[in-house]
Amino acid sequence: MAPSDGREGLRVVDLTTEQTYPIRLEVLRADTPTKQVAFAEDDLPGARHLGVTDDGRLVATSTWIMRPMASQPDTAGVQLRGMATLQTHQGRGIGALLVEVGCEHARSIGAGLVWANARDAALAFYRTNGFEVVGDGFVDETTRLPHHVVLRRL
Repeated sequence: MAPSDGREGLRVVDLTTEQTYPIRLEVLRADTPTKQVAFAEDDLPGARHLGVTDDGRLVATSTWIMRPMASQPDTAGVQLRGMATLQTHQGRGIGALLVEVGCEHARSIGAGLVWANARDAALAFYRTNGFEVVGDGFVDETTRLPHHVVLRRL
């Protein structure tokens, strides 16, 4: 899936779980006490791992898991996890591209919303990409960083 909006060289691709690990480690675990990059949900039925390549090099990853949001149990939901773009490629619309393709995937499997536990440092990104912040903040046990739940209705 190649974008047609001037981002030549970028391509959205399906990944295996293991292909997400190097970017998860470099981006999501750089400033945390853990180096654990596998998620318990990675291999659940229907989990989909999407990435973006730039001229063939993987530069971003994301994982999309069919899972209802606790506060919206009657709406089919997809949880976004492991959203990460290499620092050298941030600010180029790559994350936005992943969100759009992932949300299209969520819609295609009947989801009414996408949600994530987002780092507070990334809240501006999520707001820019159609998510709203819901509820109180919390410190994630694994990363020990402040987070909020974010939600995007489809």
